[in-house]
Amino acid sequence: MEQKTVQQPSAAFVAASWAALFTGVIAFNIGLWNAEMELNEKGYYFTVLMFGLFSAISVQKAVRDQMEGIPVTNLYYGLSWFATLLSVLLLTIGLWNATLMRSEKGFYAMSFILSLFSAIAVQKNTRDARAGKASDQA
Repeated sequence: MEQKTVQQPSAAFVAASWAALFTGVIAFNIGLWNAEMELNEKGYYFTVLMFGLFSAISVQKAVRDQMEGIPVTNLYYGLSWFATLLSVLLLTIGLWNATLMRSEKGFYAMSFILSLFSAIAVQKNTRDARAGKASDQA
């Protein structure tokens, strides 16, 4: 049986991924904290961010599991993608209808997308690091 080696992510990529995640999430939340909007609106945007982060990580896990031959049901795979796209749609609808300046809308959109992308990168790095350690021990 052929052993598959997993390349460890570089320390620089791991650090950049975590920095991007913290930058996106913290910036988004600072924006919410300072925003002149009702508390229920702030809660909506915060919930969409958390939903988006969770669903993006779920997509990454499902895709990676499939690549590694780990069974993933079509239902879970489809729901993961649906949830990720839904979070983007919900943010888009919320910002489209918000009474915010265009620059504020752009700020929330960009920090949201940065957060989603970096959450995927952090998840990938975490999985690669663990897989690399497991293959080193074998």
